[in-house]
Parts: sequence; C-alpha cells; structure tokens
Amino acid sequence: MDEIDAKILRQLRRDGRISNVALSDRVGLSPSACLRRVQELERSGVIRGYRVVTDPERMGRGFVAYVMVGLSLHTKEAQEGFERAMALAPEVVECHNIAGAFEFLLRVESADLADYKRFHTEVLGTRRHVSAITSYIVMGSPKDDRT
Repeated sequence: MDEIDAKILRQLRRDGRISNVALSDRVGLSPSACLRRVQELERSGVIRGYRVVTDPERMGRGFVAYVMVGLSLHTKEAQEGFERAMALAPEVVECHNIAGAFEFLLRVESADLADYKRFHTEVLGTRRHVSAITSYIVMGSPKDDRT
C-alpha cells in the first residue's frame, strides 16, 4: 500500500458508489490505472466489500448502547454459544470478543429504552453463562467514521 492506495480508500470510505472516473480524478490517476488499483485492493482483501450505511434513527432504532458482557465460564463452548446467539439477535449490530475485564463488547440498536430493556432481560439475561452486563447509553456521536 502506498499513498495513492490510501487516497483511494479514503474516497471509497466517503462514497462507495463513486464512479471510477470521479475517483481517478480525485486521486490524480488515469481511469484505467485507478481501476487496476481498486481491483488489486479488492483481490488482495484490503477492500472486503461495499455496504449501505443506514441511519438507525430513521429505521426506528435510534436508541444505541454499547454493552460489556462477562461470561461465568471461559470455555470455547461458552464463547461460541454466546457468539452464535448474538449473530441471531437483530438488535446486535456489532459483537467483539475483547481482552480485559469483560469477554464481549456489543453495539446494540433498539427503538427506545423499553425495547432495549426487553433485549437486556429476554436475550442477554437468559443466555447461559452470562454473568455480567454493563450498558453504556450513547447520548451523542460527535465522531463516527463508519457513517
């Protein structure tokens, strides 16, 4: 990766639907050279895909919480069981296995506090081996490079 690849990636993060001609103009390459670089970034796995970024609030999921989850049992089976359950939970938009005092960090999006409480009680609260749940409610996001 060089500075031109970094420029390409910055532009694609801002607008994944940008045309190759516009992208090449912004990074200072010919369209054919730009296309070759993008294809190489895709082929090498640097670019893993393109996706739609949605607005949780407009989708009725404007209540956002980061949730730390601790497990009482630290086995592969307990961890994989929790990960499978979170993969099936539509409220969980991110699930990270982390090092530290907790095993998992979740980003949870729900309609409101009552909906989050339902998730907290009926989903997390019923999972085998969940021993600790700490919720951090998002009050604002002055910086979020995912959008």
